[in-house]
Amino acid sequence: MSNRHNKITDALCKTLLTLKSIDKYRAFLKDACTINEILDISQNLTVAELLSNGASYPVISKDTGASTAAINRVGKCCEYGSGGCKTVIDR
Repeated sequence: MSNRHNKITDALCKTLLTLKSIDKYRAFLKDACTINEILDISQNLTVAELLSNGASYPVISKDTGASTAAINRVGKCCEYGSGGCKTVIDR
């Protein structure tokens, strides 16, 4: 299943919209994801935020533990992606 936009992913997005508190969101993530998946998403968001604030790769790597390859990947997603990270960071 390579298509990211389908009934299953739409259902996930709708589910996420129903979570109204951090505790409910945390419980959902705990049940639906591995701890490493949660940590990876958290790290990616932090990297995206630091990149948007102009931080250098060495600073980001030191602050987050992310490899330069991971930082580069997140940067490309932010630059060429659909704008989702920017929306989250701006809020």
